[in-house]
Amino acid sequence: MSWLYHTLFHDPLLNGLVFLYQTVALEDLGLAIILLTILIRIILFPVFQKSVRYQMAMQEIQPKLKKIQETHKKNLEQQSAAMMALYKEHRLNPFSGFLLLLVQLPILIALYRIFLNISKPGALAGLYGFISVPAELHTSLLGLINLEESNMVIVVLAAIAQYLQGRFSIIRRAPNEEAGAAEKMTRRMNLIVPLLTLLIFSGLPAAVSLYWLTSSLFSIGQQVLVNRQIAHGKLARDAQKTD
Repeated sequence: MSWLYHTLFHDPLLNGLVFLYQTVALEDLGLAIILLTILIRIILFPVFQKSVRYQMAMQEIQPKLKKIQETHKKNLEQQSAAMMALYKEHRLNPFSGFLLLLVQLPILIALYRIFLNISKPGALAGLYGFISVPAELHTSLLGLINLEESNMVIVVLAAIAQYLQGRFSIIRRAPNEEAGAAEKMTRRMNLIVPLLTLLIFSGLPAAVSLYWLTSSLFSIGQQVLVNRQIAHGKLARDAQKTD
């Protein structure tokens, strides 16, 4: 299992980071992390789009789900069957919303271990033969922020970015329209996730927080793109392609 983890996640990310550090990042580890994060998110772009479109489509069908729950409130079996039929009608997979999180988790773990041990002896042992070992590794962002230590500025910015991402993910509804369960959950998570970001990343190296901040900013850009597609009526067509 350890071999699989290093082969699929740890070693490719380590080599990508060192390669960027020695080339376009001009030996600035912070810039290398930002560039690597952008590269990762470009690769994961289809997965993110699929996850976001699912979440937005779920908000749109909330009135139908609520009606099903009221109609079959005394029969949970019929309620579940009707809900699954509705998902099938709209070609929605109930588990699609967790896809991006599941994909990002091993990447985040690998990056955490890389950043935590980047200056320790043997940290670069996983480099491929065609990637040279840096003569010196500058673990800072623009020479200003030590990425091996926690930095609350980056953590707070990451929390703010998480909050903005959540705000952009909420579909605007008519003033007299009642908020559905999905929207209420999204609004709760929009408060909880930034708080978790503050609590968790405040004790982690700034390198990990920088990755999360860059990833969140990228997510905001993609969310804006999805919102524009909704405004032009493309969501309904695209959501049907999520399976």
